[in-house]
Amino acid sequence: MRALSADSLVAKVPLVWRALATALLLGLVLLALVEQRARILRGGTEIRLRSVPVDPRDLFRGDYVILAYPISTVETGAANQAGFQRGEQVYVSLGRDEQGFARATGVSREWPKTGDGVVVIAGRVTANSACATMADGSFDCSGRRNRLSIAYGLESYFVPQGEGKAIETTDKARIEVVAAVSSSGEAAIKRLLIDGKPVYAEPPY
Repeated sequence: MRALSADSLVAKVPLVWRALATALLLGLVLLALVEQRARILRGGTEIRLRSVPVDPRDLFRGDYVILAYPISTVETGAANQAGFQRGEQVYVSLGRDEQGFARATGVSREWPKTGDGVVVIAGRVTANSACATMADGSFDCSGRRNRLSIAYGLESYFVPQGEGKAIETTDKARIEVVAAVSSSGEAAIKRLLIDGKPVYAEPPY
C-alpha cells in the first residue's frame, strides 16, 4: 500500500476542522501571552519610573502613549565601549535615587551579580552612541563615553480612546510609571500615575 504524504493527509481533513484547529492554536498562543504578562504583574518586583510621553496616538491600534525614561539611556564605562550592537539583549542593574525612582547603575551582556535592593531588568539595545560632541563641534570618540539607548518593553501604554492626547500634553514631571520586573528581568507596566495618583492600572487578573 502506498504511504500517504503529509500534504495528502492534511487535504483529507475537512476544512472546518482545520479552521477550528488553527483558531484553537491561536487562542492557546494568546492565552500563553496573557498568562506570561499576568505572572509578571502578580509576582514581579515593583519599580518606580519617571516617564516622558513622546507620542499620543496610533489610529490603527487605539489610543496609547509612548513613554521614555531616564533608564532608556544608559552610560557605560570605557571598558564596555566595544561590542554592544543594536538589537543585542542586555541586563541593566537598577538602584534607587533619593526620591525612590529607579536609576541605572550598570549594564552588561550577562546576568550581573547584585546586592540587596538591586533589580535587574532585561532590555534590547536600540542605539549605541560611542562618540561625544565637544564644545567646538568636533567629536570625541576616544572611548571615554558610551551611551546606549535601551528598550524594555515598557515604551507604550494603552489608555481609553480619546485620552492619549491629554496625557501627552501633561507636564512630564508629573507623570510616573509603576512597573513590575520578574526574576528573569521581564517587565510590564502596572500603573500610570499623575501627581502621584493612579489614573490607569492594569487589572489584577
